[in-house]
Amino acid sequence: MPFIERLASREIYRNPWMVVREDDIRRPDGSPGIYAVVDKPTFALVMPYDGQRFRLVEQFRYPIGARRWEFPQGTAPGLEDLEPSELAKRELREETGLRATAFELLGQLDTAPGMTSQRGWVFLATGITEGESDREHEEQDMHSAWFSRDDVEQMIRSGVIVDSQSIAAYGLFLLRRR
Repeated sequence: MPFIERLASREIYRNPWMVVREDDIRRPDGSPGIYAVVDKPTFALVMPYDGQRFRLVEQFRYPIGARRWEFPQGTAPGLEDLEPSELAKRELREETGLRATAFELLGQLDTAPGMTSQRGWVFLATGITEGESDREHEEQDMHSAWFSRDDVEQMIRSGVIVDSQSIAAYGLFLLRRR
């Protein structure tokens, strides 16, 4: 028996990027409750790396009202679930214009497991070639730049990079060397 049992589920809201549902639940002690869940498709986060530098993107993040530097990442449109490496290639090309000859899977991340079902895959992209980006309409204010490893680490330490997925991805990159 699962720790918390779902008894019923209702869709509360839907748009092209997410579904919000409310579940009636039974806790392990038998008491009833409700749980709100944001369902979003799997994302891919890509760490473009040329052996010395990483390519980051900066964009305005509406929910927090601020611009943020992060690794390229995203989901497929229309709540579609794509194969993770295909999604990684798509996000890299879309957001930066870069192409890569190799995509190494570094690991998987749960975005915020207390409120969303969304999970993501982290890829290290190498064998980089430059090209033109093909950003989605929502990404029109995005730009990207190369940063050395030292710069990325300083940006994390100083709070310039605060995106939890990007910081976790960098941790997976560091562990890969061991």
